[in-house]
Amino acid sequence: MSYVASPSVRSYAAQKGVDLDQLAQATGRETLAREDVDHAAGNPGTMTPAGPDHSRYWQVDHAEHGPILQEPLSRVARLTADNLSAANAMIPQVTHHDTADMRAIEALRGSLREEASARGIKLTALAFHVKALARCLREFERFNASLSPDGDTLILKDFVHIGIAVDTPHGLLVPVLRNADRLGLWEISAKISDLAKRAQARKIGPDEMGGASMTISNLGGLGGTAFTPIVNPPEVAILGLTRTAVQPIWEGEWIPVPLCPLDLSYDHRVINGADAARFVTRYSQLIADPRRLLI
Repeated sequence: MSYVASPSVRSYAAQKGVDLDQLAQATGRETLAREDVDHAAGNPGTMTPAGPDHSRYWQVDHAEHGPILQEPLSRVARLTADNLSAANAMIPQVTHHDTADMRAIEALRGSLREEASARGIKLTALAFHVKALARCLREFERFNASLSPDGDTLILKDFVHIGIAVDTPHGLLVPVLRNADRLGLWEISAKISDLAKRAQARKIGPDEMGGASMTISNLGGLGGTAFTPIVNPPEVAILGLTRTAVQPIWEGEWIPVPLCPLDLSYDHRVINGADAARFVTRYSQLIADPRRLLI
């Protein structure tokens, strides 16, 4: 039977000697939590008993209401759904929203257009976002961390690997840009393009997935003004980007300013609201003055 269990629940079940496959089969539950493990182990302690499985209410014969088609989910889509379902159920997530002034970056990209063409590289705004995020992850170490499965230990990382969420016909893939803090903008742009193309062609190797410090989910090319990305465990935060839009800003007079919406979702067990606000403020400063990224 297919079921969802977070990494921490799987670790806890192993400690208790509980077979999750058998537990899911016996209970018919599609989502397993620590209390289910405790109940099965005969040691509920202070945990509350497992609640009812409401998924049975979703078992509807839709054909009774009109014509339907059935489309099996791909393996990638099923794995993504399981992971995100567990993450959304187990992690107390909060999303902080802000904007970044893109005037300086757009001017710099325009001035480098001929050089980019000569190099055969498209210098994207996303490359600047990766560079800014890499700098922030070095400055705010709790964002470049993972929580141990038992929730007792914070693992601080002395590397900066950034996941780039890529929408493919086969499902969502997140190839990882390794050591992004050591790369220049040209190299970042080239690597992002290469990873995205190979992800679309399903030519990303297992060693190029996983181990990210944090992920960027970029919807800028599609539209939208804001969204709430789901934290991709074992990461503790994820940055969402949507389409840059020109808005009037008062600077002694009304000035048209291209603003990029930023959506930072974070694990509230590790990161507090004030931490998130400081992180995004610093991020916005770096985007507004990209010279800081080149120092």
